Amino acid sequence: MTDTEAVEGRMTLIEHLTELRGRLFKSVLAVAGGALVCWIFYDQIFDVLVSPYCDTLPTEAERLADDGGALLTQENCVLVTRDPLEEFSTRLTVAGYGGIALAIPVILWQAWRFITPGLYPHEKRYAIPFVVSGVLLFFSGSALAYWSIPRALDFLTNIGGPNLQALFSPMPYLSFVTKMMLAFGLGFQFPILLIFLQMAGLLDNRTLRKNRPYALVGIVTLVAVITPSGDPITLMVLSVPMYLFYEISILYGILAARRRRKRATVET
Repeated sequence: MTDTEAVEGRMTLIEHLTELRGRLFKSVLAVAGGALVCWIFYDQIFDVLVSPYCDTLPTEAERLADDGGALLTQENCVLVTRDPLEEFSTRLTVAGYGGIALAIPVILWQAWRFITPGLYPHEKRYAIPFVVSGVLLFFSGSALAYWSIPRALDFLTNIGGPNLQALFSPMPYLSFVTKMMLAFGLGFQFPILLIFLQMAGLLDNRTLRKNRPYALVGIVTLVAVITPSGDPITLMVLSVPMYLFYEISILYGILAARRRRKRATVET
């Protein structure tokens, strides 16, 4: 590929595939490095992940006041293993999902570098804001998921009635927690996707405004699909900010259109 072609963003299919392979390889290396860090600090991470479950259990005083009906309390909170390989699988799961979380800055940067050739020069300067915003939104979404997990667990463990006692094993529980945090983190990338599509000219702001009702239904449906619990609490906690992000994207499109009109007026 010549310098002129690189500047104008023209690449052959083979060059695109080669570029994609390189970006994916760097992202995978970042995930592997993050997974190694999480493997080393597994105990600390595990304590943080199991804390929402422990918060849903009664205290020892509450257990005694309830005639000792509960098997577990906040003071002796444990996850029950039923498989000799489950502890190893649990550590791998925590390391894997943790590696993805830690590698998010690198993944977003590689994604931006891959799409940069197709952007105008004035749009390429948004690289740092794109990556920083994506990282902050991802971890904000994960934090919101972590906050909502005890409430979702409380709903899910009590809906079956008082005669059922929940004894979670590590793999199903940690799979639930990590998928919740990952789903929220990815859901919070929604405004970046909509803004980028408008920047690239692939999505019109008027289309977003016209399709508000359909967008609301689509967001609720998407949240129900990507979240592992499907409970109404989780549905509301993620759907509300995602729709707010939709409105923010519309506002961005309006402001961007005004800037373009002003620029065109000055040039003429």
